[in-house]
Amino acid sequence: MEPSGSTTAASSSNHAQNSTGGGGCPWEISDKVKLCRFLCYASEGDVYTAREEGRVSMENAETLLSLLEQGRGAEVVEEIKRFAQDGRAVRLDASFFALALCSQYSELKTRQAAFKAVKEVCRNPAHLFSFIQYKKELKEGMKCGIWGRALRKAVSDWYNEQDAMSLAAAVTKCKQREGWTHQDLLRLSHTKPANEAITLISKYVTKGWKEVQAAYAHRENPEEVVKVLSYLEVVEKVKHSCDETEVINLIEEHKLEREQLLTDHLKSKQIWRALLKEMPLQSLLRILGKMTSNKILETGGSETQAVCDRIQDEASLKKAKIHPFSILLASENYKRGQGYQGKTKWTPDGSILKAMDAAFYTSFVNVEPVGKRFVVAVDVSTSLSSIVPGTSISTAVAAAAITMIFARTEVDTQVLAYSEGAVVPCTVSADMTLAQATVELVKIPGGSTDCTLPVTWATENGKSVDVFVILTNNPLWTFAASPVESLQKHREKSGTQSKLVMCGLTSIGHTLSNTDDGGFLSVCGFDLGALSVIRNLAQDLI
Repeated sequence: MEPSGSTTAASSSNHAQNSTGGGGCPWEISDKVKLCRFLCYASEGDVYTAREEGRVSMENAETLLSLLEQGRGAEVVEEIKRFAQDGRAVRLDASFFALALCSQYSELKTRQAAFKAVKEVCRNPAHLFSFIQYKKELKEGMKCGIWGRALRKAVSDWYNEQDAMSLAAAVTKCKQREGWTHQDLLRLSHTKPANEAITLISKYVTKGWKEVQAAYAHRENPEEVVKVLSYLEVVEKVKHSCDETEVINLIEEHKLEREQLLTDHLKSKQIWRALLKEMPLQSLLRILGKMTSNKILETGGSETQAVCDRIQDEASLKKAKIHPFSILLASENYKRGQGYQGKTKWTPDGSILKAMDAAFYTSFVNVEPVGKRFVVAVDVSTSLSSIVPGTSISTAVAAAAITMIFARTEVDTQVLAYSEGAVVPCTVSADMTLAQATVELVKIPGGSTDCTLPVTWATENGKSVDVFVILTNNPLWTFAASPVESLQKHREKSGTQSKLVMCGLTSIGHTLSNTDDGGFLSVCGFDLGALSVIRNLAQDLI
């Protein structure tokens, strides 16, 4: 289609100037904001790209380094802890990279704060392995190694301060990542176990089960050591068992997980059925297609009914903290009947689809309201039949789901549609089903696009809006007026510090033109992380 106004330029960088203090524009993007954006989605810029992968590097962290050079290292470490612990981070790798950088900065107080924070930021072995690998990558080209006294102490403390049974489970489930193993870390850190139970686990990891048996079999052990010893014995028994019934009994009795089994065990349908009973719900949703393809879940089967009951159980959904958008992604992928990679195909089971549909609505209890005034506006100027990249969801279903999430969880939400140079009537409401909301959006006629229309509408109608969320399917975003000027007019007239998030549901790089305004954010594609980013912006966290 022909552009109807000025077009945006593709850009992945943030061109806004840092705030210099008194007299500066309140919307200038400070170093602190850039740091928080980096910790949230691994980029200091004003663009979030859904499902972006790749290693974090110094190219993404200029402001982080600048803050360290300004002597603000302790402040940086506090922000790292907040983002890693409070669920604000969409890409946790940025936290591990930032912590690694702080831990080897020249200023002593920064290094000390970083090493002290390791056990708070790295909450499981995978996190710890990532932190160590980033330290290694940052040290490449330098003559000195990474295993100085401070790192050795931080790693030793990480192991010693774990609950013994939790650590025994962790080292047998997540044995290695990023080319590192527990044996590597315990050896290089010269860990001196803090108690007998940790000593047992350390010996098991570094010396093996036979050494443990020789050391502990014929002596009287404290109660905690007995528990750990019994657990490790079960893990070893499973590793060497070819008896399907024995493996199933051990799984059910000790709640073992698939990471603790052999590859050959996972060829058994009965073993998979045993695993499904206690499998974390998020993991279960990811493998429904595979389980259906392998006939482990069959129509009318007791295992299928049990899975359906778990999927839609409110207590289970609350415990797993599963977001409705996660349910939707899993449901649409299962409905597709084919994996993204490989040749796995399946015929979707109707009862599972029905359970996932029920779970979608039930899981809204997991969405905490932000308490802001939202306008969610859907661009219907083009067909909403495209697929959101990297998903099985059409842009129509994605737009309907996003509007529902805001309408059902935020008390003050106005849903709009815009097309043909004007905002058009849209009756999407909180009490609609996803199917009804989707139908309502796709029946609106198309036309030309102007992404500033929702802002203009709010300004002209005297609406005070905290956050505008603009959803478009257009590959090229167009504006009849400058989005910065339109939002500024709304701010001035309403007296509100309004923000605008431009979501290109099918975009792979088009963003808002250079705004120099901290109240703007571009989202390319869409995923669960995008909702977290919008939430963080609304709460002035990024």
